[in-house]
Amino acid sequence: MTANPAIEVIQRDLSAYRAGNTGVDYVHRFESGKPGPHVLINALTHGNEICGMVAASHLLDTHVRPLVGTLTVSFAHVEAYNAFDVERPFENRQIVHNLNRIWSDEWLDGPEDSPELRRARELRPVVAAADHILDIHSTSQDVEPFWVYPSFARNASVALAIGRPSIHLVMPKGLGSGTPLIQHGRHGETEGPAGAALVAECGQHFLKATADVATAVTLDFLGHFGLIERKITPPGPQRRFELVETRMVKTPEFAFTRPLLGFETFAEGELIATDGADEIRSPCDQCTVLMPTRQPIVGREAVYLARPLAD
Repeated sequence: MTANPAIEVIQRDLSAYRAGNTGVDYVHRFESGKPGPHVLINALTHGNEICGMVAASHLLDTHVRPLVGTLTVSFAHVEAYNAFDVERPFENRQIVHNLNRIWSDEWLDGPEDSPELRRARELRPVVAAADHILDIHSTSQDVEPFWVYPSFARNASVALAIGRPSIHLVMPKGLGSGTPLIQHGRHGETEGPAGAALVAECGQHFLKATADVATAVTLDFLGHFGLIERKITPPGPQRRFELVETRMVKTPEFAFTRPLLGFETFAEGELIATDGADEIRSPCDQCTVLMPTRQPIVGREAVYLARPLAD
């Protein structure tokens, strides 16, 4: 098994943020009293993705208030966050369910119960109320930061205008492994009144540089919508990828053909991994792998397979 990485960002006690002002624990809302969009900054969808905690607590600690519209700051899965163990830093991503795959009516209105479902049901009106959503995430491997969003023009225009991160993973048909928070309700609809809803994957979970990216992207996002004064650096070249397949781990024998961190490419038909008797082969030329699993767990995602999009 791969050795644990250095942990550069120290976990902090979030109990001071528990009593928000919305009736939902760890959710804080600030209204400007002036017309403008309602922007949600959401952190800790996964318990060990510490960069979101840094960005969200920065907003609260520095008393950021919207010049227009409404700002909501949410710490999503504090129960998982509090389960962090420095000796096993990857294990508190979730407790039972992946909080970022259960945002469909079938899951939220269904009979099952778990810490994640209870929290998602609490957060449901918070997410539904937002015009624009930034959901802050990080990756198990140290790779370049990237956006993830459904392939709606409203999402692409915001991500391209902000320009940081400069890499985009576009989902034409969703993730294929459940419904993420950014596709809940109207934000998952092609037409209608929804605004932008984006994930920012800011880098490796425990690096200070990742927390710095998360904070910068959060401020850029708020600046883009006019909630704060923020000069956004004109974007440089952007690279965009389209998600072709999401492959899940089916057996304990899952293995990649070679070590992968992310952004490696494969020729069409080239063998990427085996999963018991199944072979996972590249569906296209220049197939790019994103977020290959660090430790295969049956029932969880193994890898995203994407193809580059022309500018």
